[in-house]
Amino acid sequence: MTITNPITLRRLQNFRKSRRGYVSFWIFLTLLILTLPAEFIANDKPIAVSYQGEVFFPLFKKYKETEFGGTFETEADYTDPYIIQKIKTDGWIIKPIIPFDHQTVSWDLTMPAPSAPDSIHILGTDDQARDVLARVIYGFRISVIFGFTLTIISAVIGVFAGALQGYFGGWVDLIGQRFIEIWSGMPTLYLLIILSSIIEPNFWWLLGLLLLFSWMGFVGVVRAEFLRARNFDYVRAARALGLGDFKIMLRHVLPNALVATMAFMPFTLAGSVTILTSLDFLGIGLPAGSASLGELLAQGKANFQAPWLALTGFFAIAIMLSLLIFIGEAVRDAFDPRKLFTNR
Repeated sequence: MTITNPITLRRLQNFRKSRRGYVSFWIFLTLLILTLPAEFIANDKPIAVSYQGEVFFPLFKKYKETEFGGTFETEADYTDPYIIQKIKTDGWIIKPIIPFDHQTVSWDLTMPAPSAPDSIHILGTDDQARDVLARVIYGFRISVIFGFTLTIISAVIGVFAGALQGYFGGWVDLIGQRFIEIWSGMPTLYLLIILSSIIEPNFWWLLGLLLLFSWMGFVGVVRAEFLRARNFDYVRAARALGLGDFKIMLRHVLPNALVATMAFMPFTLAGSVTILTSLDFLGIGLPAGSASLGELLAQGKANFQAPWLALTGFFAIAIMLSLLIFIGEAVRDAFDPRKLFTNR
């Protein structure tokens, strides 16, 4: 696909000129591509098993132990040396690079959990004998997915609300602004604490509750753009030609407003990741046992004798947020109209 729009090409050039943001983008993209298929990288189940000429895929389906020559009708335990020997005697097995899931408990540790890093557990284990590297991989993925989902949905709602307020103005803008002022004063943290005492929060509950408040950050920038552009000559001309209000908003004003929205989104994404991490650290985030960078920090706080927990959690979050902030700065510079038509 070839990009021919000169403005788009100029923005891409400005983005590449921001060396720090451009490199951060590729590093973040690489980490995202590596962690999205986390089940194929860190898992206690094999990717594929061949036994007596038949191929099995334990990642996608549960198989009984008897199907591999075992004794019991329960699901096969692929960490059991007996089952592994049975499979290798008459077939082969392909395991992930890291033979641990984020919930896999290592029962054969040579020291009490949390255990220090070694050749088997590169980043050690947490206080429940779970592999820290596997939990970082899964935790990174769920943090990024949560952040992207919250940011995109918030942007859609915020852009829609800001467009209505800015374009129509008057009572629509007045009522909208008063509602946002009242709604933004709601104590989000207290609502989360109350919610966690009534039900067990999960991914979708947290997403829905945070979505009630996160969309307001986009309203201001979109509203200002629509207020500025609604009286421009090209908007008046389109209105005089009989074009409907919503078509004018969609075709002529919204593209300009999206510039500010796109520059704002990476910072909102970083904030969404921080919110999830903070809630998990406080114990009112994802359900217990979920892969979470915030929980890893909480374990580091509770286990000073195991500094690898706190250090791993800190560097994982610090690297992720730094990459997102650097990308956000590069996107902001790329969409900056002052830099769009300069040669600097």
